[in-house]
Amino acid sequence: MTTRQDLISLTRRTRESASLFVQDIGNGMLVVSHNTLALVGLAVVAVLLVFTSQAGLREKLETATFGWLSARQEARAEAEGNTLLSAAEPDAIARATATDPRELSRQQAAVAHWLARRYHVAPEPVSRLVQEAWGLGQRAKVEPTLILAIVAIESGFNPFAQSTVGAQGLMQVMTRVHDDKYEAFGGTLAAFDPVTNLRVGVQVLKECIQRAGGLEEGLRYYVGAANLAEDTGYAGRVLAEHELLRAVASGRTVPATTTVRPLREAASAPAGESAQVALLR
Repeated sequence: MTTRQDLISLTRRTRESASLFVQDIGNGMLVVSHNTLALVGLAVVAVLLVFTSQAGLREKLETATFGWLSARQEARAEAEGNTLLSAAEPDAIARATATDPRELSRQQAAVAHWLARRYHVAPEPVSRLVQEAWGLGQRAKVEPTLILAIVAIESGFNPFAQSTVGAQGLMQVMTRVHDDKYEAFGGTLAAFDPVTNLRVGVQVLKECIQRAGGLEEGLRYYVGAANLAEDTGYAGRVLAEHELLRAVASGRTVPATTTVRPLREAASAPAGESAQVALLR
């Protein structure tokens, strides 16, 4: 006959067995998990070693992953009606001809803002041209305000301007005559790059002044009127604009609406061509 004491003893042994069983299971799971984590850790280390030792493989994987993510993002954007994302070009800003006017000297900034008001163009691209004119003027020994005055009279700061005789860009250089000067910039299409046109135009202007022996006569060569009785007032308009810009650069207040005669019309095709062709001889 089972006594109360036997029941108590049996119950205690059962509890001890159950506790030992649970403890064994827990220890086993802990060992397994430790081993699994160790294996995962070893796998991660192995992968890292492979990728750090093979830069090309890592770059390919990163490129493929980035491309996949970009494609997914573009697909979602197009599905939502946004076509701009697929045409995005983060480096496009490198092509922009623009400079913050605050990066210019006080003198240059004054000229840039005055030209922007006068010719109804944005101050940022004009600031870049003013900055370039100052650098070019120093190297070519030509006053930067004269360079800008020619741009103003020739094209009104329109980099895509073209005359009836084929003069193109900001400084209305005869591209087909001075095509050799554009070779250093990749070809004649660079005539429509504002900075390149400015650089080529200043070189042509310098050659004209040297050939003529003076500024006013050099401007007549530049406009293609060297062989004509008069230049339709071109030199006078350029010099008048030049004086206004010099006054602005010196700190004087000059109304942006000050009258200067309109943009020139080409004197004539034959005269314009002959004068610029003569520079090549």
